[in-house]
Amino acid sequence: MRRDDLVHAVRERLKRYPEPHASHYGVVPLPPPDAPIGLGDAAARYRAASEAMTRLDLLAGELKDPHVISRVLTRREALSSSAIEGTHSTLDELLLVEETADDEARGAVAQVRDYALALDQLLPRAGAVGPTMFTLELVQELHRAVVRGDSDYRDTPGALRDVVVWIGGPGNIAYSTYNPTPPEDVAACLADTLSYMQADGPHVIGQGLLTRMAVAHAHFEAVHPFRDGNGRVGRLLLPLMMAAEGHVPLYLSPYIDAHKADYYAALKAAQQRLDWPAIVGFLADAVVGTASELMATRRALSDLQRIWRERRRFRAGSAALRALDLLPHYPVLTVGRLAALLGLSYRAASLGIGQLVDAGILVERTGYRRNRVYAAVEALSLVNRPFGAEPILPGAET
Repeated sequence: MRRDDLVHAVRERLKRYPEPHASHYGVVPLPPPDAPIGLGDAAARYRAASEAMTRLDLLAGELKDPHVISRVLTRREALSSSAIEGTHSTLDELLLVEETADDEARGAVAQVRDYALALDQLLPRAGAVGPTMFTLELVQELHRAVVRGDSDYRDTPGALRDVVVWIGGPGNIAYSTYNPTPPEDVAACLADTLSYMQADGPHVIGQGLLTRMAVAHAHFEAVHPFRDGNGRVGRLLLPLMMAAEGHVPLYLSPYIDAHKADYYAALKAAQQRLDWPAIVGFLADAVVGTASELMATRRALSDLQRIWRERRRFRAGSAALRALDLLPHYPVLTVGRLAALLGLSYRAASLGIGQLVDAGILVERTGYRRNRVYAAVEALSLVNRPFGAEPILPGAET
């Protein structure tokens, strides 16, 4: 980390690391600002993001659908956030593990599954409790979720680090791009982050939600409270902050993964130069891009369901017809899952799945005689397309 890259106020917060890194310094970050933050050129981007959030809130209210588009989007969030940190799995692998209730899953897919389950469990809590939920206990709970399946993690999951870490310069602190908080100051600096996130101070008057999300995220990553897993925990906190203030949670990691260079540059600007508009502007762009992607996915899934209904005549009220509305949320499922979701007998659900297989809507994935798993491949391809890519409907392939 080069001192010349740091503004004076940050340089004043440098503190010598303990041995064996005593020739290097870490940053004890200033508490998040209480005063209003002038956004400059980022102001228009902020307004566009606020408008996008309002449109989605109105849509969610009309639909009375907690997923708005698909519950699978939380799984994409988990996959993308983990991929940013080098932990790779696929949507097919993740949904198959979930559908078969494979408690023995290990490695990348287990870590991604635990991330997604944490979102499932905590988003309703955020909506019910509000910003007071942002406590040390919550952050530790999130950290346990994202590293529980990582057999290489060397500390106790959820325990604040007591070692020096650095960002960049793999294996050699001399080539780092940023040196986070010294171990002895981690708890106090994290307390500053969480106090700010609880939205019970003067900053709430002059700073809107998107600004507070951006500042809190940059501050949390600057503290880097754990040996590893900080990026995933920090990105988990973003949709939780939105839900805690009554908004539809947006899953921003696919956008971030597609714009990683800009993301890291914005974090660096905020942490090293206290350039808050840089990270606010990036986050605003992420919200606008994600909202646009959601609406494109929603339109494509609606068109896909129309195509499915035209493939064959389904009896009104049949299991097969009713299942079509569920497939965007459960594009990988078993007969037992469908029976439970629709309140049907196993036999009725099995007959419905058989009709969907005959219509080419579902494909059996396991080849087993028992415990078969079925996939709506066309729905999966729409939800899981690369960020920013146009949805391609059946029959439209070039």
